[in-house]
Amino acid sequence: MTQDERLDYLLRCLLAERKEYANIRMPGGISEKRRLLRSLMNVRPPVPASAAFLAVQDAYLQARLAERGVTRLEDLTPVRPGVYLWQGDITTLAVDAIVNAANSGMLGCFVPCHGCIDNAIHTCAGVQLRLECAGIMRKQGHEEATGKAKITKGYDLPCRYVLHTVGPIVCGGVTQTDREQLASCYRSCLELAAEHGLRSVAFCCISTGEFHFPNELAAQIAIQTVTDRQKQNPDTIEVIFNVFKGSDYAIYKRLL
Repeated sequence: MTQDERLDYLLRCLLAERKEYANIRMPGGISEKRRLLRSLMNVRPPVPASAAFLAVQDAYLQARLAERGVTRLEDLTPVRPGVYLWQGDITTLAVDAIVNAANSGMLGCFVPCHGCIDNAIHTCAGVQLRLECAGIMRKQGHEEATGKAKITKGYDLPCRYVLHTVGPIVCGGVTQTDREQLASCYRSCLELAAEHGLRSVAFCCISTGEFHFPNELAAQIAIQTVTDRQKQNPDTIEVIFNVFKGSDYAIYKRLL
C-alpha cells in the first residue's frame, strides 16, 4: 500500500465502525483526510481493533513519523549534567519515556483535533494506547489521583514508554496544595521510570496549558523537583525538559 492508500483504508474502517458516520463523506484533500482520521481516532472508544487495521495504522503512523523526523537524546546537548532543554514536538522524541499531561480519566482527550498534548500523544501512538490505558483504569477501579502516574507502552511513538500523570487544575490563585501536587507529578514519573529501569525521561510543561498553572512557577517547581531527585540519585535518569512554545523555552533557559 502507498501512504495515500493506507489513509483511505483507515478512514473507511473507522467510518464503518459506527452507524452515525454513515452520512460522512470522504474528503478530497490530503489535509482534510488527515484531520478526519485524527478526529475519528480521538473519539474512538477503547475497543479492540482488527489485526489488519492495526498493521495498516502502524505502517501509516511510522511513515508519518519519518516525514516529521525523529530527534534522539544523542542529538541534544545538556544544559547541566543529566539535564537537557529541547523545544519541539514531544511525539518525535526518541527517549526511554515521554510524559503525558493526562486528565483523571487517563484515557486520552476525546475532543476531535484538540490542541492539548494528551490528544497529540494518543493520536501519534495509535488506538492501542487508549486500549491499554482503559485496561489499567478498569483494574484500578477509580480515577487517577492528582500527582500520581501510570506507565504504558509507546506503540507508534519513537519513545519506548509513556508516563501519564495528572497535574493540578488551578482555579484562581495557586495554592500550596497545587504546588505540592505539581511537584508530586515529577517525582511520581521519575520514581516510576526508575522502577522500570528507564534511563531518560522527557517532561512536557505539566498543567500549564488547559490546567492554567502559571508557566514561570511551574518551571521553577519542575526544575527544583528534578534537581533534588538527581542529587539524591546521581547518574540514574537523564531528564529532558521539552517545551513547545518559545515563551516556555525562554523561561526554562533563564532558570537553568
